[in-house]
Amino acid sequence: MSNAAMPAARQVFDAINSGDLSCLAQCVTDDFVDHGSPFPIPPGPAGYTEILTFVTQVLKIRYSIQDTIETADRIVLRARATGEGVPAVYGPDAAGKHYEMTTIHIYRTEGDRLAEHWGVRDEVSAMVQMGVLPALQLQ
Repeated sequence: MSNAAMPAARQVFDAINSGDLSCLAQCVTDDFVDHGSPFPIPPGPAGYTEILTFVTQVLKIRYSIQDTIETADRIVLRARATGEGVPAVYGPDAAGKHYEMTTIHIYRTEGDRLAEHWGVRDEVSAMVQMGVLPALQLQ
């Protein structure tokens, strides 16, 4: 099944990777909600621009899409994220350390636009890679 908003979803990821978020007003609805934001943001393109500016400029995250699933009103993307440790987020030991983590992005769509976003991130593995958390030792 094809979802008319798939080009918008891919455009969002291209925007994150390039750092040019100017396309967001055309990709999301006026009342878009990002349920995955770690801090409160207003709905719509302005709020999504706010959180994605943090993602791109502060965390320096870039994505590689691994899998996609489409239904009539949902798009699910599994992506590999790479980023850089920020002391204000991960603590002083993470400063400048690079990491990779698996992420899942679920979008509810309306027509050719994205209306809602839920994100799941494997931040524990990122913190282990940065030395913020010890690796689990199975015995």
